[in-house]
Amino acid sequence: MDTNASKTPDPLPLAAWQNLSPDAAAREVHARVAALPDHLRRAAVAWLKPEPDLAHEFSTGGSVSAPTATDTAARPRPLRGIPYLLKDLFDLAGVPTRAGSTFLDQVRPAPKTDSRIVQRLGELGAVCAGKTHLVEFASGLTGENPHYGDCPHPRFPNRLSGGSSSGSAALVAAGVAPLSIGTDTGGSVRVPAAWCGLHGFRLSPGDEFIRDAFPLAPTLDTAGWFTASAGDMLAVWQAWTGSRVGAKATTGSSTLSSRPAGTQARLPDTPPRGCYLNARKLVPGMDPAVATACDYAAASLSAHADPVAEAALSLSWNHAVESYITIGMSEAHAVHRHWLAPYREHYDPVIWKRFTDAGHFPAADIARARERLAEVRSVFRDFFRAYDYLVLPAVPCVAPTKTEANLELRRNILTLTAPASLAGLPVLTIPVPLNSGLTAGLQIILPSADSPAVPWLLSR
Repeated sequence: MDTNASKTPDPLPLAAWQNLSPDAAAREVHARVAALPDHLRRAAVAWLKPEPDLAHEFSTGGSVSAPTATDTAARPRPLRGIPYLLKDLFDLAGVPTRAGSTFLDQVRPAPKTDSRIVQRLGELGAVCAGKTHLVEFASGLTGENPHYGDCPHPRFPNRLSGGSSSGSAALVAAGVAPLSIGTDTGGSVRVPAAWCGLHGFRLSPGDEFIRDAFPLAPTLDTAGWFTASAGDMLAVWQAWTGSRVGAKATTGSSTLSSRPAGTQARLPDTPPRGCYLNARKLVPGMDPAVATACDYAAASLSAHADPVAEAALSLSWNHAVESYITIGMSEAHAVHRHWLAPYREHYDPVIWKRFTDAGHFPAADIARARERLAEVRSVFRDFFRAYDYLVLPAVPCVAPTKTEANLELRRNILTLTAPASLAGLPVLTIPVPLNSGLTAGLQIILPSADSPAVPWLLSR
């Protein structure tokens, strides 16, 4: 057990929040934020909705105005009464979007409308309680931010929470809210979920829920969310996808059809078929305790990959990290190119250099990276003709200290996360507990966000 562990309030499950009155729910959110250690609160909370406004939204079920009887009958609200926190890449009308920076709100018009993901959650009845800090412009994996403070792990404050969705993950792990929204370009849901002991779900690039977020790299950016338990993850996934199991086969041994939002998903009649790759083969320098725990956990969910599938996947990933960096950072440079010179002193120096250097990538390297992206996607399409999911470790080690958050760690993380990022695939992350009290995680790569493998996996 890590002797530096600290106690945080136990998370309340979704059902417990739904049993609170609007006033009590608003009061509970504010009390839990007030109880946070100062360092965590400053590094994680970007904006908190005033308690009276929050209570009013709880009373109207996530809508601006109370739903009519017709609306309620026509549109079930399975997440009614659930508070959630929003990564500060998404817009809330009237609230500045800063993306972890100190100047974005000065160079970008103030938002007049909510992002589509906020609208969708409102339709489901959830209420936005506040916005969360992140690694500046979402370009990082360990949760560091020089402007608002490095985001600490809520139970091990000498360690980092992971990023870039650092505040979103840390506040769910700290019990402030049962649900938070993040983004994942190169692992920014998967990594903090693993390190903070959470369940995470990453959607797909280019869908309606990421298109209006402030971008890092549009080809690779995705939206996603965190919950503290498998049961809460299943409930949110059911509400979000509106999918059930048990109809026409669509991928491998899976079955899938549509269902009304908020009804019960049932498990497949036959278990979905998945496989996993040995952790030590992927990252030779992986923490041995993490590798052993991840392999053991993966073996409870699937068989080891057959040699042909393993060879095809591994070969297509040979240059995954370089391809991810080339595509991702060249697109980030395109987003920031007009600000890099006049606002140089306002950027985190590490991120300014990362974006600036990407402006010098040769066009031939970018073209080659996109060819490799296409190859990775082709190999995954072939893989999903035979399998329903692929299991990999989400992280190579436990949550790091500040001094351990170096370039070698960044590369080792991307070795694990870049393949799914390049493939543009949804990923379910589940935590893997360790004897130390820290956690690692598994990333379960899926062919679609509504894969019927999800309820089966969460039931395990």
